[in-house]
Amino acid sequence: MTSSPVVARPPLRSVPGPVAAPALRPVALAVAMLGTLLAMIDFFIVNVALPTLAVDLDASGAALELVVSGYATAYAVLLVVGGRLGDAFGRRRLFVLGMAAFTATSLLCGLAPTAATLVAARVLQGAAAALMVPQTLSTIQATGDPASRARAIGWFGATGGIAAVVGQVLGGVLVDADLAGSQWRPIFLVNVPIGLAGLWLARTRLPETRSPRPARPDVAGTVLLAAAVVAVLLPLTEGRAAGWPLWSVLLLASAPLWIGAFVVTERVLEGRGRTPLLPPSILRHRSMRRGLALAAPFFAGFGAFMFVYALLVQGALGWSPTLAGLALTPMAGTFLAASLVMPRAVARWGRSVVTGGAAVQLVGLVGLGLTIATVWPRVGVLELAPWLAVAGFGQGLVMPSLIRIVLSDVPVASAGVGSGVLTTTQQVSLAVGVAGLGSLFLTLAGPGGTGVLRAVLTILAVQALVALAIVIGSRGLPGRS
Repeated sequence: MTSSPVVARPPLRSVPGPVAAPALRPVALAVAMLGTLLAMIDFFIVNVALPTLAVDLDASGAALELVVSGYATAYAVLLVVGGRLGDAFGRRRLFVLGMAAFTATSLLCGLAPTAATLVAARVLQGAAAALMVPQTLSTIQATGDPASRARAIGWFGATGGIAAVVGQVLGGVLVDADLAGSQWRPIFLVNVPIGLAGLWLARTRLPETRSPRPARPDVAGTVLLAAAVVAVLLPLTEGRAAGWPLWSVLLLASAPLWIGAFVVTERVLEGRGRTPLLPPSILRHRSMRRGLALAAPFFAGFGAFMFVYALLVQGALGWSPTLAGLALTPMAGTFLAASLVMPRAVARWGRSVVTGGAAVQLVGLVGLGLTIATVWPRVGVLELAPWLAVAGFGQGLVMPSLIRIVLSDVPVASAGVGSGVLTTTQQVSLAVGVAGLGSLFLTLAGPGGTGVLRAVLTILAVQALVALAIVIGSRGLPGRS
């Protein structure tokens, strides 16, 4: 449902010695994948629990948006930093540190007494994920031969579909089970025993690798990027809910200043021979420049869809969390199937896979909108399932193939920089999509708005326009990956 994070650096040698370490054994590979899977599941699993969170913690719509976007923002801003720390101090060491922090912050999330406490814990959880996830792909690249790395990366790429299925279904089952009256809390607490087991396995089974020439973290760039994202997210969530007070308007107006300062800082660092967080020179490559212009709205729309879906089916339609999770399995299943056939498809048809996938997604979104408008308010699982499956198949073609093509013009020596830029763009877009389109939905569906039906049709229409723009814009991508 969402692409696996790609935070690769160029193939690096393990330490010590000039030759890559032996290929990861199956158990070691599974442990490395576990970190990525946990981080991705936590994006999906929380969506199913949003309506229950709203009731139990008396959380506003703005707070619910921050529960989702706060995690994605911390994850996005610190992702590249986490990868560079692993290069410098050892990837197994940072993986273990990140998993320990993820386990601890999951416990904090599960025990949160208020909505504000949960939002803070989710931000910390996103930061922990940013320490843990980059080490997976870096460890794969630093071990084994090309064939074993290709197989491992194939499994890495499939974690998106697996996380979507597991997250939605598991989240619904755990919330509905209401274990000992705990309601939504087990969706976070379940990470604790899994994380403890992963910690022990990582310490005993993962090899230690690091880069012989690690780049220093870009502290100034990281702070400025965080300030820019917060200047957009807070006004769109809390400002909207408070009726747009002066502070929210001023904060939103400051966003271009933070962005400008970030761009200037990155150019200066690169000019001095340093490696900035997001090097401006990477945009000289046509595939990166045009690909990011398509990827940003695509991921923003996806984040908004997952947020709005949960509020629609559980809030307006009254579905149970389990039913809401199970209803998304056609979408997750076709996404996984499409992502598995994508490598051969891109090798044969190149950018046309993105064009065709976006067209298929467009058909699914239009079908969803027409179905909901026709049968409203008696919308059932069977009515939505075919169109969710179509949309999911289109997403499964677009997301991984877009990632692959975006990096196609980037030299091997800059592969890590390019993938870091792409992944940061992905996560920031998810957060902004939830804040922006999520706020639009809540405004239209709330008192004085146009109603829930028109609100959800508006969000689907925006996503359909994005899909159409990708159909058109993808023709400007490089022809081959």
